[in-house]
Amino acid sequence: MARELHVPGLPNKPAEGLSRKKNAMWVLGILALCSLFYILGLWHTSSMVNSDTARLAFRQVPACHLSSTSTPISLDFDLHHQEEEPSSNASSSQIQYLPMFEPCHMKYSEYTPCEDPERSKKFTNEKQFMRERHCPEKNERLRCLIPDPPGYKTPFPWPESRDFAWYANVPHKQLTVAKAEQNWIRFRGDRFQFPGGGTSFRNGAKEYIQGINKLIPLTDGSIRIALDTGCGVASWGAYLASYNILTMSFAPIDIHEAQVQFALERGLPAMIGILGTRRLPYPARAFDMAHCSRCLIPWTQYDGLYLIEVDRVLRPGGYWILSGPPINWKNHHKGWERTVQSLKQEQEAIEDLAKRLCWKKIAEAGDIAIWKKPTNHIHCIQKRKIFKVPTFCQEDNADAAWYKKMETCITPLPKVKNIKDIAGMALEKWPKRVTAIPPRITMHTIPGITGELFNQDTKLWNKRLIYYRRFIERLTDGKYHNIMDMNAGLGGFAAALANYQVWVMNVVPADAKNNTLGIIYERGLIGTYMDWCEAFSTYPRTYDLIHANGIFSMYQDRCDMVDILLEMDRILRPEGAVIIRDSVDVLVKVKKITDRMRWQSQLTHNERGPFSAEKILFLNNTRLIDIKVQSEEIS
Repeated sequence: MARELHVPGLPNKPAEGLSRKKNAMWVLGILALCSLFYILGLWHTSSMVNSDTARLAFRQVPACHLSSTSTPISLDFDLHHQEEEPSSNASSSQIQYLPMFEPCHMKYSEYTPCEDPERSKKFTNEKQFMRERHCPEKNERLRCLIPDPPGYKTPFPWPESRDFAWYANVPHKQLTVAKAEQNWIRFRGDRFQFPGGGTSFRNGAKEYIQGINKLIPLTDGSIRIALDTGCGVASWGAYLASYNILTMSFAPIDIHEAQVQFALERGLPAMIGILGTRRLPYPARAFDMAHCSRCLIPWTQYDGLYLIEVDRVLRPGGYWILSGPPINWKNHHKGWERTVQSLKQEQEAIEDLAKRLCWKKIAEAGDIAIWKKPTNHIHCIQKRKIFKVPTFCQEDNADAAWYKKMETCITPLPKVKNIKDIAGMALEKWPKRVTAIPPRITMHTIPGITGELFNQDTKLWNKRLIYYRRFIERLTDGKYHNIMDMNAGLGGFAAALANYQVWVMNVVPADAKNNTLGIIYERGLIGTYMDWCEAFSTYPRTYDLIHANGIFSMYQDRCDMVDILLEMDRILRPEGAVIIRDSVDVLVKVKKITDRMRWQSQLTHNERGPFSAEKILFLNNTRLIDIKVQSEEIS
C-alpha cells in the first residue's frame, strides 16, 4: 500500500481544510447562541414592560394630570431609593413611620397660623404690632389636614369670579351689613355678589379708575404693577385688571373679617398684611403705583414712617394715590363727622411730608389726590439743606424686607450722572417688560446673573411649561387661576404663563443665595419674600396650583418637610394641583408623606429625559377616600 509522503516545508492541504471547517462551525455555533440569548433577552424585557404596565393600570392617577394626546409613564424608585433608619438628627427619616394624616377640627377651617387672632392677643397693639406675623412655635403646630367648610364648592372661574363667590366657601356676612351703604358686597341666596363698590367708590370702582386714568396714564403700559394698602375686598385691583395692571392687595385680619379671603376667592392677588413695625415683604423700587382709599393708615404719625415705607417700594417716577379723608374735606367733613380744622391740619401734614420725600403733587381732582416720586435723587439730596428730616438711610440693602424693621429715613435711589436720568434705568412698557432684560441684571447688581443667563432661563421655562401641559392638560385653559411659585428664581415660570388668564405669586425664599425678587418686579410680575419653615400669610384654600422647584432640597436640613407639605395642603384648593421638581431621593420622601395625606401622585422624568437626576412629582389633593371631619376637640 502506497504511503503519502509529507515533504517538510510544504503545506498539508487536507489537514488545513479540516481546520478551516472546524473554525467555521465554531463561529456559526457562537452566533447561534448569541442570537438565542438576544431573543430570550427581548422576550424577558417585553414581559417586564407588560408587567409594569399591568401594575400601573391599577394605580389611581388624577384625571387632570393625564393629557388626551399622550399617556405619561409613572416611575417607581422605591426599590432603589430606600429610607434610612431613624436618627435623631434627621426628622425626614421618620417618614416611613408616619400615620395617615386626619382632618383637624372644623374650628380650624379658616386657620391662618401666623395671623391667628387668638395668638395675636398676646402681643401689644402699639403700631399694630399684634396684627403682624406671629407664627406658632414648633410644638404648637397642627399636624392635621385643614378641613373644608360644609358645602364647599369649586370657586367660580375667572372672570366670573371677579363678581361672584359662593357663600359656603367664605361664610361671612358681616361686610354685607357693615359696608352695605358702600356697596362692597351683597348677599344673594347661595352666593355673594361684588358690585365694585368701595368706601370711596360711590359710583363703583370702574368709574373711580376711569377718573384716575384722566390724571395719569393707565393704558400705555408704563404702569403695570400696583399696590393697594388696606384693600378691602380688592375691587380696585379687580377692575384694574382690564387695564393689564396687576395689583398686589393687602389688609389685616381685623374687625372687617375675611377681606383678603374674599379677594383671593375672587381670583385676585392678595396677602394678609399691615403697615405696622416691619417693612412690607417686597423689594425696593417694586411698584409703579400705590393706592390708599380711606385705608385708615395714619400716614403722618411716627415721623411719617408709613409713607416713607411706601416711598421705599415705589419705583422712580411712581405714583401715590390717596382718596378719602382728608382729601376734599371741604365737601365731606360733615359726613366724616370730623372738624374742619382737624381735616385741614391732616392734609397739610401729608402735603408737607410728601415735599420732604421730594414727591411732587401732580393732581387733585374731586376726591382723588396724586403725587409722583422723583425719577432720581439729585435734587432731593440738595434739598436736605432745607429739609433736615427725614435723612437718607445709610444702609445699602434696600431690598431686605423679611422681618426687618421700618426706618424713618429715605431709601436712596441708585446714583445717576444727569438730572434727566432715571435711577436704576428705565423699564420697558408692558408687555415687552416681561421678556426684556431687567435693569438690575443690566447693572450687574446680582453676581453671576447675566443677560445671557436671563434669556436662557426664559427659554427654558417656556419649554418646561409645554412639558407640564402633557401631564396637566388644563394648566392653561382657565381651570387654574391663582398660582404660586414657591421658589421663583428669575420668575421664568410666571413669565411663561404671562399670556394666559392666570396670576402667579412669585415667592423668593428670604435666605436664597440670590435675592431675585427685584428682578421679578422689574419683569412686571409680583411676589413676596418667605421662609418656608413658617406658614404663608394667606387663608386656607386660596391657590389652585403650587409649583415647587428645589424647595425641599433647600429646606431639608432646616425644617421638617412634613410641615411644609401640610402648609401646602392648607393653602391649596380642593382638586388643586402641585408640581414639585427635585432630586429622586427627595421626591421619594415627599411622596411617602403625600401618600399619607391622601394626595394622588405621579412621579416621572423631567423634560430632559431619564438621564437627568432631577425628577418631577405631579400631585393632586383630591382625596382617594372620603374622610370625615373629626368632631372631638383637637388642641
